[in-house]
Amino acid sequence: MTNSHESNSTTWVKSSYSDRDGGNCIEVAPGFPGVVPVRDSKDPLGPVLVIPAHGWSSFVAAVKSGGFPF
Repeated sequence: MTNSHESNSTTWVKSSYSDRDGGNCIEVAPGFPGVVPVRDSKDPLGPVLVIPAHGWSSFVAAVKSGGFPF
């Protein structure tokens, strides 16, 4: 994550599909124009991926439509 996205005041949002024990989930930080910061909820001090917003939207749409069967 670049310095422009680093902040102790960043609000991270966990997936609504996450179980209450944390499980395997990601968190996103909304409110950054043009990008979506993403991190592993189990490693909040670890690396952050900064994804272009249009790429994130495409990924979410593919997940919702079943594009990644498990």
